[in-house]
Amino acid sequence: MAAPRAPDVAPPGPGAPGIRAPGLRALSFRAVGRLFRGPDGAPFRALDDVTLDCPAGSFTALIGPSGCGKSTLLRIATGLDAPDEGEATIGGAPPRAAARRGEIGVAFQDPALLPWRSVAENIALPLDALGRPRGPAKRRIADLIRLVGLDGFAEARPAQLSGGMRQRVALARALVTEPQVLFLDEPFGALDQILRRQMNLELQRIWRETGATTLLVTHAVDEAAFLADRVVVMAAGPGRIASVVAAPFPRPRGAALLRDPAFHALCDEIGERLFGARAA
Repeated sequence: MAAPRAPDVAPPGPGAPGIRAPGLRALSFRAVGRLFRGPDGAPFRALDDVTLDCPAGSFTALIGPSGCGKSTLLRIATGLDAPDEGEATIGGAPPRAAARRGEIGVAFQDPALLPWRSVAENIALPLDALGRPRGPAKRRIADLIRLVGLDGFAEARPAQLSGGMRQRVALARALVTEPQVLFLDEPFGALDQILRRQMNLELQRIWRETGATTLLVTHAVDEAAFLADRVVVMAAGPGRIASVVAAPFPRPRGAALLRDPAFHALCDEIGERLFGARAA
């Protein structure tokens, strides 16, 4: 039997329970298009007419088949890439303006740690880039190291860490400036299932405490459904929004939700729409 279809609804606004909205930034995409050139020099369209609003304090997950432009959209949102058409804004301004103010935190799939820096020094890198003193942040760095399960590794170098441990350092680095907008590109992809679930619970707690407007790219349907207010399903050829599915579960969400039939029905619904997006 097919899972019941979840309604498409707008995400919660700034007054949503548990979210400190004042001062936070909304994220918006308006008719975003991005073109690249293939090996033969012919242009191909990676993104087409992507329009999406992520209100201040909301948590949005992007999911879709490989090559649908999820990571390209995320790079545009962070200011690391620019659209050929349309625009992306954070708080009504270009993303680079928010980045210069230290309001953006980013954890990509590749942790991109500096090999000559220790764990603590890698986490402090955004502070150094912004010209902020490390002294006041020492306690926060230590707390983040504990949060991501790296007690005892503060002085370790990346070469001494496993792939999963390096990814945890990247997540802590994304959080060190207490960002208003958080971008996550498969941040837990290198972790084992048990630790990934633990980090999902911790990420939800951090999000509720900070209220950061969050955009997550993931291939895991259950992760998207557990963490997000809504799940945006993208289709490829070219990349575009195929469907938006609400995740209406109250917060905080605990491990018991993962056993709830309603949660599994939602995952089935997202899976059906994802399959439709692949076939589109």
